[in-house]
Amino acid sequence: MQFDLFYELAVPGHLERSESETYREALSEIAYADELGFGCAWVVEHHFMREYSHLSKPEIFLGALSQLTRKIRLGHAIIPLPLHHPVHIAERIATLDILSQGRIEVGIGRGFSPLEFSVFGADMSQSRQQVEFSLQTIRNSFEGQPLSFLDKQGTAKTCDIVPHTVQPEGPPLWTAAVSPESFEWAALQRLGVLAGPFKPWFMVKQDIARFRELWSDETPPKTGMTVGIVCLEDGDLARKWAETSLTWFYKELYRTTLPVLESLYPGYEHFHGLGRFRKLIKMGINLRMLETFGMAVVGTPEQCIKRLRKYQRAGVSHLLCAIGAGAMPTELVKESMKCISEKVMPAFR
Repeated sequence: MQFDLFYELAVPGHLERSESETYREALSEIAYADELGFGCAWVVEHHFMREYSHLSKPEIFLGALSQLTRKIRLGHAIIPLPLHHPVHIAERIATLDILSQGRIEVGIGRGFSPLEFSVFGADMSQSRQQVEFSLQTIRNSFEGQPLSFLDKQGTAKTCDIVPHTVQPEGPPLWTAAVSPESFEWAALQRLGVLAGPFKPWFMVKQDIARFRELWSDETPPKTGMTVGIVCLEDGDLARKWAETSLTWFYKELYRTTLPVLESLYPGYEHFHGLGRFRKLIKMGINLRMLETFGMAVVGTPEQCIKRLRKYQRAGVSHLLCAIGAGAMPTELVKESMKCISEKVMPAFR
């Protein structure tokens, strides 16, 4: 099981940290993770989510990272395809692949924010069709040949997309997976899956099993799972900060997603189905609940190793560590990174 990182560039009020400081610290942390041997640093794209995520242009952030790091792979995920023209996405991916010398990984998705769809003029009910079209365009762009497709008016267009990716067959492709159907679609499309942190682990575990069952490609299936984690030699200190940082993160996550969970948008029925958890969520999120549902792993290296085994046994190939989930001081984030690198990762090699 490979250990990756997961970043949303949160700016929580309790840290009294500016946006500029958030960016500088995240860049420094990932550069440090490069030295420590983490596999990939994944960054998201969100808009209009004050405090929860201030990373609206991840491609620029990744461009900076490409020059600060040498070995760690750089994950551009999730790109909400309905919000962007697929040619722009293909050009962005190829540019980042060149800058990073072939270290880019790409995750796609539909997005879930009604406000984002409204502001950027995208139709939420047509998001599935847009994803299918954009994915095919992106894959075709990796072949380095001029592309032909129909524009919105139905007129045939041909364009020669440049630059071209460094990785011969293009960067590895992943997709966000929340509903059981999305895991099945990923297997049929030969995409890696990026799961969590929306659902309890016992549900994700079933989805992963189905994904692996349907996988028919010669290459092994890739499964990423996002988990909030704080690992320190001082277990009490780890729990203290996890109670603050991880509960803040999940409260903010559900605050931003509950409008979707409680409203039936066409094509997002499974999010609505998850709404049965909203009563529990509204009663209050705490660390013990997050640990019970497999959304958080906290403790000493020995405790973390024991608790992480269940993800490995279920077929998780990439553990996306949200260390402190963007709501913990950078000194403790780096201390936890070092602890995971030196004491936890060797147990999973």
